[in-house]
Amino acid sequence: MQLVFATHNRHKLDEVQSILGTDFKLLSLSDIHCVEDIPETSDTLEGNALEKARYVHAKYGLDCFADDTGLEIKSLNNRPGVYSARYAGESCNFDDNMNKVLQELQGVSDRSARFRTLVALIWKGKEHIFEGIIEGNIISSKKGGEGFGYDPIFQPNTYDITFAEMEMSEKNRISHRGLATAKLVDFLKKQIL
Repeated sequence: MQLVFATHNRHKLDEVQSILGTDFKLLSLSDIHCVEDIPETSDTLEGNALEKARYVHAKYGLDCFADDTGLEIKSLNNRPGVYSARYAGESCNFDDNMNKVLQELQGVSDRSARFRTLVALIWKGKEHIFEGIIEGNIISSKKGGEGFGYDPIFQPNTYDITFAEMEMSEKNRISHRGLATAKLVDFLKKQIL
């Protein structure tokens, strides 16, 4: 069964496909020839995920899901939050964002943080929301070469390595996106039984 994941991010697509397994074939926005920038104007993760899913469903008539993820750092009043992808500016990259966070946390003792992912699914015309949260800390310098985004500076609680130092299978088992996607998968598998 095919399902559209409203993303152009190949890292996210591969990560979620590995969680979904073989029951579903994920299509990206590129696969359905959606090249326009889908607006993300909400000030909440849930709102942005719904906005993207609704856009794809309305324009292409396909069952789809979209996600939005934010890194929430307690001592920064839960910033970058909904602005995580562009925290250092509109044309920034992952390193720029991490560097800004590390700079803002210099000399700060409370480095507790959490990743939150909201997945919005439109399935047979109905909307469903799934959430995943993982608690952890921001370390003082980047470690590891796997993953993407803030993975090199986020160390989940009870682990002594960052997301970027983990095998993808291990990260998927415990990550915010993994937890939200597992809820999505449980829902989808019930629909096709």
